Amino acid sequence: MQIRWRRVTRRALLDWRTLFFTLRSMAARRVTAAELRDKCSAGACWLRRGSSVYDVSSFVKLHPGGEHLLQDRAGTDIQPDLDGPPHRHSDNALRWLEQYYVGEMEAEEPAQQHLRERGNHYTKKETHYSDGIQFHPFDPEKDLVDWEKPLLWQVGHLREKYDEWVHQPVDRPIRLFQSDFVEWCSKTAWYIVLAVWAPVVVYLTWYCLTELAQGETRLFASFTKEYAIPVPVFCFFPLFFMGIMVWTLMEYGIHRYIFHMNPPASNYFLITLHFMLHGQHHKAPFDSSRLVFPPVPASFVIVPLYLLLQVVLPPVVGLSLFVGGLFGYVVYDMMHYYLHYGSPYKGTYLAWLKSYHVRHHFEHQKTGFGITSTLWDRPFNTLIPEDAIKDY
Repeated sequence: MQIRWRRVTRRALLDWRTLFFTLRSMAARRVTAAELRDKCSAGACWLRRGSSVYDVSSFVKLHPGGEHLLQDRAGTDIQPDLDGPPHRHSDNALRWLEQYYVGEMEAEEPAQQHLRERGNHYTKKETHYSDGIQFHPFDPEKDLVDWEKPLLWQVGHLREKYDEWVHQPVDRPIRLFQSDFVEWCSKTAWYIVLAVWAPVVVYLTWYCLTELAQGETRLFASFTKEYAIPVPVFCFFPLFFMGIMVWTLMEYGIHRYIFHMNPPASNYFLITLHFMLHGQHHKAPFDSSRLVFPPVPASFVIVPLYLLLQVVLPPVVGLSLFVGGLFGYVVYDMMHYYLHYGSPYKGTYLAWLKSYHVRHHFEHQKTGFGITSTLWDRPFNTLIPEDAIKDY
């Protein structure tokens, strides 16, 4: 019964897609082969999907597979690349493509008529369906929220529709607050994180090494002086590394259990909180002003951790752990920005990690919580399977 219902659902979705593309084709502007060639010759990246034409020039540098994959296919039909192999694109990836729709190829010659027939064919072909997110082309005028107003106070009213809506990414900036000042405070350029926290890491590293070099730091000195253990200066480095490892676990836990909490549909406050903390990033994953944490809210977590370590450990020992964790946080924020906006060389670990993170955004939102690495995804069984990495 479940299999039969799934087939019926897929057939209904297929008919809806066919109707949508047919109506759009009738109303769309026509693109001639000459215009397509001229645009590509001028440096734009226009692509065809069957008879439909898309201008992805603004997305070229953000493509998870690298710029060259789109540039090399400018002016060509990318439908075979979307279906795979080697990569089969998810419904969210296809939905993302629709944001760059320009029009339909004008069938003036037999060759162009063949393109139109291929375009009609792919709307009828059952290629790939995910069990989660459904395919709905994005139209800001018909969306569930008013994009002309701040979104933060609207999303709580979506209730049971919120989870599906927030995991349908769009390529546009998000405004959270009505106040220009508060909105400005909620945004941060990537270099601000370095400018604020990198000097703190350097200074605290120097301070810890200087204090430990004096040879006066001892463990358990508050309990006993006779059996207190001296902490030599070289111990700073394993303590620093331990702080990094603690941060990686915190990174995983915060991302999985706080950023990806499942707020009840009836709880306006928790839905709003989720969207402010992380939902807005999944809705607009390439909003460059919201890819790193602003220093002020970040300090609300960093300062209490510093105070806690100063209480439970000898000051310099706690500080050595803290500076390692702070370094790990800075690396995390820079890595996260790079995974969205960087262009790593094909075949490198960073290229694989970028693809891994993009799949987390576009299809596997319930797994793949590691950012700087997949270290904790493995033991906690949230690693995106290798075969799933081929489907985006």
